[in-house]
Amino acid sequence: MFERNRTRPFLIRYALYLYFLGLSLRSTSKALGPFINRSYVAVWYWIQEFDPKEVYPNKKKSRISAFIIDETQIQIGPNEAWLWVATEPIRHRILGVYISRHRNMLVAEVFLRSLIKLYGKHIVYSDGGSWYPEACNSLGLKHILHSPFEKSIIERSMEYVKDRTECFDDYYPCMKEKEDFYRSISHVHKWMTLFIFMYNTVANSNTKPNKINNWLRGDYSP
Repeated sequence: MFERNRTRPFLIRYALYLYFLGLSLRSTSKALGPFINRSYVAVWYWIQEFDPKEVYPNKKKSRISAFIIDETQIQIGPNEAWLWVATEPIRHRILGVYISRHRNMLVAEVFLRSLIKLYGKHIVYSDGGSWYPEACNSLGLKHILHSPFEKSIIERSMEYVKDRTECFDDYYPCMKEKEDFYRSISHVHKWMTLFIFMYNTVANSNTKPNKINNWLRGDYSP
């Protein structure tokens, strides 16, 4: 991705971050001014080249032994929503995210079904939420309450997500007048997809995971 573009990759990712945060194409182009001169058309092309299929680990090349899942509450405009996150225990990469208005067995099942489609069936580790065993039973998945080890993995991943969203007090100011809630969920999901892409890029390298927060805040030092 972005192989043919002369712009440094971290600047492209920063531009995508700004755009998915809610800036217009022209505003994103202006925000890049201190670093590099690029037109809003260039930003548009970067958005088209950003392929969500490359965000998550490749099933054939990755060792996925289990799903460790959890959920946390966020706020989108005046509405509350739930962010569901799944990680794996080997390299601690994020396998998938899902945003919903409610938290129940049906939503958990939809999220797990999306993971199965990407990676096949695996053991599910979670906390004591009743919706997880019910969803696993419906899908024929083995469910286990996570041990302190699995708990530490998912809590660490959720911490990085929460650290970033806390910049908005867990509030995404993307709700425009007359914009419906589900359209806003789509907006937040695009931003989250980019965030997960950057998170997994760091997880696949020798870089410390918390460096992603420095990148998003504009610190690109080694």
